[in-house]
Amino acid sequence: MRRLLGLISSALRQVTGRAVAPPAEVAPPPTDFTHQKCELHLLEAGPPQRAELTRAEGLRLYRVMQTLRQMEATADQLYKQKVIRGFCPLNDGQEACVTGIEAAITPSDHLITGCHAHSYAHTRGVAVRHILSELTGRAGGVAKGRGGSMHLYTPHFYGGNGSVGAQVPLGAGVALACRYRNTDQVCVAVYGDRAANQGQVFEAFNMAALWKLPCVFVCENHQYGTGTSLARASASPAHYRRGGVIPGIRVDGMDVLGVREATRFAAEHCRSGKGPVVMELLTYRYHGHSTSDPGVSSRQEVQEGRRGQEVQEVRLGQEVQEGRRGQEVQEARRGQEVRPSRDPIALLKERMLSSNMALVQEFQAVDLVVRQEVEEASRLAKSDPAPPLECLCDHIYCSQLPLGVRGTHPWSRLTSVSQRPPPTPPVHRGQRSPPAPQKHLSTQSV
Repeated sequence: MRRLLGLISSALRQVTGRAVAPPAEVAPPPTDFTHQKCELHLLEAGPPQRAELTRAEGLRLYRVMQTLRQMEATADQLYKQKVIRGFCPLNDGQEACVTGIEAAITPSDHLITGCHAHSYAHTRGVAVRHILSELTGRAGGVAKGRGGSMHLYTPHFYGGNGSVGAQVPLGAGVALACRYRNTDQVCVAVYGDRAANQGQVFEAFNMAALWKLPCVFVCENHQYGTGTSLARASASPAHYRRGGVIPGIRVDGMDVLGVREATRFAAEHCRSGKGPVVMELLTYRYHGHSTSDPGVSSRQEVQEGRRGQEVQEVRLGQEVQEGRRGQEVQEARRGQEVRPSRDPIALLKERMLSSNMALVQEFQAVDLVVRQEVEEASRLAKSDPAPPLECLCDHIYCSQLPLGVRGTHPWSRLTSVSQRPPPTPPVHRGQRSPPAPQKHLSTQSV
């Protein structure tokens, strides 16, 4: 097309004697893709089965998911190098859930999740460098190095929560605030299938249904709660039906377009005043519950004996009981098949390539840029200084005069302030010292 326009421009120049600029390149029309039909509960109609995707949006979604994958892989390496300490739950394999949800809501909407929070923090606006710096406990982290893996915060993102299922009633509370303030915002409360059996989840469901709160309850069903399979832990595996009187949707959580369309449908349902929605995302996580999980886990199939042996056993921390062996072998085989056939990044890439929306070289260029950016973020995270001890107790209150805080023993006293003044720049020879700030008297006592 570009060559044809050039020939037309050259012919017109010969006829008129004037240079004629070729018209600007027109963006290709969007392409429709069919995704798996959602299962519905108490809904007459659900999300559309066809999703529209432009070339620019497709490349953007691919870059976001690739960034999340590389960031989590880097966090895994830093943990194994003992640069990251403590608890480090990863989220690789579930990029379609994170990216699809963010693509369907607005920046002013709210989101809260559990312990697997790195990816959601990034899609909500936190830079990779600030996430990795937080994981390594450095002053450049999003929480100044004091929060760690689960305490990542940014406007309209209320972080990860270490208590299993605690984010669900908190998300209902945020949705209550949206309704109380009469805004058009919704809250997305994300939890895993391990938290789905918590009593506080059902209490939040009850209040949200009673008050018609604009809350989308999202259950990331990755088939395992820590190391226990769903079939062994839940008598009712259909999480999208667990809301009872709350409408529900079951979605293919490995398809970013399906997640985007389902979340958009659920958000509009909430904005229209119809109340909450329970959305179950069928997905799979490539790592165990934490980076510290052993290499042989519930997600791997271990061959016992010869390579050609057909009967294989699964170890779930200890030997599997005979009566459950066949079922768990089948579950483990499913886990091995997910990555090559249902990987969310590969699925989007293949769709765009088969529809001639992008070239292989363009995806390779994105991969290279993302890898360089994450490597640079990792280097900066490792070189950042540790936070000073005097800042350990800051921001206990959002607006408060300096507050005395007891340290590790009664004779250790620290100070908590809401906002510290910026450091005074050094004074060089021949320069005057900056004037000291004026002190204002306050009637409040410290």
